[in-house]
Amino acid sequence: MSAAHTSSRHVVVIGGGISGLAAAHRLLEGGARVTVLEGSDRLGGKLHAGEIAGVPVDLGAEAMLARRPEAVELARAVGLGDRLQPPATAAAGIWTRGGLRPMPKGHMMGVPGDLGPLAASGVLSDEGVARVARDGELPRTEIGDDVAIGEYVAGRMGREVVDRLVEPLLGGVYAGDPYRISMRAAVPQLYDAARTHHSLIEGVREIQARAAGRQQTGPVFMGIDGGIGRLPLAVADAVRAAGGEIRTHARVQELVRGTDGWRLVVDGRTLTADAVVVAVPAGPASRLLAPSARAAATELAAVEYASMALVTLAFRRRDVEGLPAGSGFLVPPVDGHKIKASTFATQKWGWIADADPGVFVLRTSIGRFEDEGDLEREDSDLVEMSLKDLGEAVGLAASPLESTVTRWHDGLPQYAVGHLGRVARIREHVARLPGLRVCGAAYDGVGIPACVSSGRRAADEVLATLAPSGGGTGGE
Repeated sequence: MSAAHTSSRHVVVIGGGISGLAAAHRLLEGGARVTVLEGSDRLGGKLHAGEIAGVPVDLGAEAMLARRPEAVELARAVGLGDRLQPPATAAAGIWTRGGLRPMPKGHMMGVPGDLGPLAASGVLSDEGVARVARDGELPRTEIGDDVAIGEYVAGRMGREVVDRLVEPLLGGVYAGDPYRISMRAAVPQLYDAARTHHSLIEGVREIQARAAGRQQTGPVFMGIDGGIGRLPLAVADAVRAAGGEIRTHARVQELVRGTDGWRLVVDGRTLTADAVVVAVPAGPASRLLAPSARAAATELAAVEYASMALVTLAFRRRDVEGLPAGSGFLVPPVDGHKIKASTFATQKWGWIADADPGVFVLRTSIGRFEDEGDLEREDSDLVEMSLKDLGEAVGLAASPLESTVTRWHDGLPQYAVGHLGRVARIREHVARLPGLRVCGAAYDGVGIPACVSSGRRAADEVLATLAPSGGGTGGE
C-alpha cells in the first residue's frame, strides 16, 4: 500500500469493524483520501483480542476460513503472515443423547453423505438413521427460489438429523434457527445440490467428491498467534501508515446527500465527503440511510439479529487433565442444556497452550436467536451455568482461576428465507445514490473472509464511481 494517498477525493467509512477496515485499506490502495469513523471506544467489531489469567485469548471470533482466501490475504498484507496458525486439532464432538459423541465424518453442515459414520457416532437414534436413509426413496422435492434449510432437510431426512446435527453446526455460525435460515444464503452448495439431485445424500456426496477432486490442501481454518482480534488492529495500523485517518468515539448522527457530495454530522460537527461506505450492522445502517435511501432503510430494518455471550474460563492445567482430546464440542438446543458449545482453547490453539503451560483456557457460548433470556442474568450466573453443564458433559469439577463474560448484543445477523433477494434490493436502492455503498456481515456472509470481501467490493465500487481527482469536497 502506498504510504500516502494520491487523490483529493475523500471517502468516509462508517464503522471500524473488519469490513470497514478492509474497505478503508482497499480505498487507500485505490488512491482515495480516507476517514474511518467508529462510534465505540475500540476497533474490530466482533473480533476482539483479550487476556485471561495472563494468557492472550480471543473474546469474539477465534478463527477464519482459510480455504476462502480474502482474510488470509489481508492478514499477510498487513504483516501477520508469520503469525498465521492452523488449529492444533480439528476433532470435535457433540454432547447429545446423554453423552459426548464424535462428530460424524462425511457431512456438509450436518447433512450426511455417508450413513456409516453417522450410525457409528451414536448422534442419532437407530430410528433417526433409518429416517435419513429414506432420502433416496423419496420423490424429488421442489424448493423454488429459496427454502429454510431445516424445513428442507427435515422433509428429506427427518427432524432428528436437523435437531442434533444441522442445528448445532449452523448455530456455531449464526446462533440461529435452521427452520428459518435460508439454505440459498447460508449453504449455497446444498441449495444447488437440492435443485439438481433427486437425493440429498447423493448431492452431498457429489459436493465432497468435487472438493476431493480439487485436491485442496492446507488447513480449513486459520487462527492468528495472539488472537484473531489482532487482525483489525494490524489493518488499522496499515491504514494509518498509508495516510488514512481513524477516529474512535465518533458516532455518526446524520448522513445526508447534498448537491456536491455527502454531509455527515459526527458528534455535533459536520464532515463532508465525496463518497461514503456504510459498514455498520443493519439496524444502525437503516437509521443512517433513512433520509436518503428510504427503501433500502426499510429492507435493512427487517434484518433480525441474534445475541449471545461467550464465557471464557481459565483453570490450572493440572486440575483439568481428565478433559477429552479434541477442540471441544457442540450442544444441540433440543437437549435442553444452557450452553450451546464449548471450545477447549488450549487444546485447539498452540499459541494459547504455549503462553502459560500451567493454565488451561476454555470457553462456552450461551444464547441463540429468540433464546436470549439467560443473557439478562449476571455474569456470575452465566459462569455457574457453564460450569454446571461442563461438569455434566465432561466431568469438569475444578473451580476456575479467572472468568470473563463477553456479551455480543445483536451480534449475528439472521439470513432468513429470501435474504439474497433482500440484499440485491438493498444494493439496487443504494447504488442509485452517487458515491454510496454498504458492506458487512448483514449481506453476503458472516465469516471473516466474507466480511473482508464485502468491504473490498464496496471500496472497489466507490472508487469506480469517483471521478478523476479534481478537487474533492472533503473537509470539516
